[in-house]
Amino acid sequence: MAGGVGLTALLVAAARAIETHRHDTLAQDLYAEHFVRAAPACAGWPVRIEQAQDGDANPLWGRFARYFGLRTRVLDDFLLRSVHTGGARQVVLLGAGLDSRAFRLDWPPGRVVFEIDRPGVLAFKHTVLHALSATAKAARVVVPVDLRADWAAALAGAGFDTSQPSVWLAEGLMFYLPPAAETNLIDTVDRLSTRGSALAFEVKLDRDLLEYRDSPLYTSTTRQIGIDLLSLFDTRPRPDSAGRLTHRGWSASVRTPFDFTRHHGRGPLPEPDDALAGNRWVFATRARP
Repeated sequence: MAGGVGLTALLVAAARAIETHRHDTLAQDLYAEHFVRAAPACAGWPVRIEQAQDGDANPLWGRFARYFGLRTRVLDDFLLRSVHTGGARQVVLLGAGLDSRAFRLDWPPGRVVFEIDRPGVLAFKHTVLHALSATAKAARVVVPVDLRADWAAALAGAGFDTSQPSVWLAEGLMFYLPPAAETNLIDTVDRLSTRGSALAFEVKLDRDLLEYRDSPLYTSTTRQIGIDLLSLFDTRPRPDSAGRLTHRGWSASVRTPFDFTRHHGRGPLPEPDDALAGNRWVFATRARP
């Protein structure tokens, strides 16, 4: 957890903790603060906006953290709609990181939440949650496998049923994947999904990410916590994954985060030299028979 993508999972956890303690919170994650405090690499990170230098004027802990809070709320809503009214019986968190949705969301009876991530990340999460005596609100199955390996076989071995509708989530994952790996992931989800399934994922559609190297979001993240996000992202042009799904019979919508800022009345709005300008949230469903 001390470096690379593992550290970005802690960044998102800190942002969720800050969001949780806001008076106008969009999402509640009472576990997030504990993940941050359990990792020595995060010593000194804020878990409340009052602890951040300059508060909401801080590009990292203000605007960027609010982005993660908004994203959490929007994807929470999508997952709950998919299981409550869409009929999904299985939830698959791809690159689950420090996601605590199995513990904090109100799942209908009979749902199963599969969490796929590297063994070390899942072991760290288990240690923190075990110390808190946390109890999952759905059947929770961890699948400790790197997404670069045969995760589909590992998921099947963990009990995933391809005959049952499922909802898939790839939150903050695609940025790190080579284009071919993103396409392979989309194709695998398509292959494993029966009718009535749903998928949400996040992509960046910028023509050149490096154009935003001097963006306050990136420079403040590097300066304040030593994470150079652009060195972790794959900066090659992205495939049209939403179009690929549509071609295969899914219905897909592509939204900007700013759409949801306007809907909820809270969150980031466009700015000059904006590192969020190319971010898109994709929501796809495979029609019922």
